[in-house]
Amino acid sequence: MGFTEIFVATHDAALKRAGVLDGGGSAPAGDAVRIPDISDFEVEQLGDLAGAAVHAGGADYELTMVDVGSDSLLAVPPAMVRALADLLSYETEGEGDILEEVAEQWAAQDDMPFGAAEARTYVQRLAELASGIDDSERTGLYVWSA
Repeated sequence: MGFTEIFVATHDAALKRAGVLDGGGSAPAGDAVRIPDISDFEVEQLGDLAGAAVHAGGADYELTMVDVGSDSLLAVPPAMVRALADLLSYETEGEGDILEEVAEQWAAQDDMPFGAAEARTYVQRLAELASGIDDSERTGLYVWSA
């Protein structure tokens, strides 16, 4: 299995980045998180876990096709973007860290190639990316998967 890259971009910039990645090139890191050995399916699993953790369950966390010209580029739905961003500030009744709990649950999913500590790093970075989405700049969160 290859890797999955999750990044913030405008629609046009996302298509250009996907073209570079589809061609085997490497895009600048910038606003991106590259996770080896997972697919878009595991990203959707994370969305479901984040939504449940911030009590935003029932929303549609399925990634959507961006353009018929690229099967590898998907868009993260607004509900998932909000749920991920909320992991940074969500208040819980107990003593637990909600981001830590989501990372542990994600790492425990079948066939995940990493443990809870690495998952926490990925979830933290993805939550930070999601919190930086700016509707006025027309940016979104995109997933490219090899």
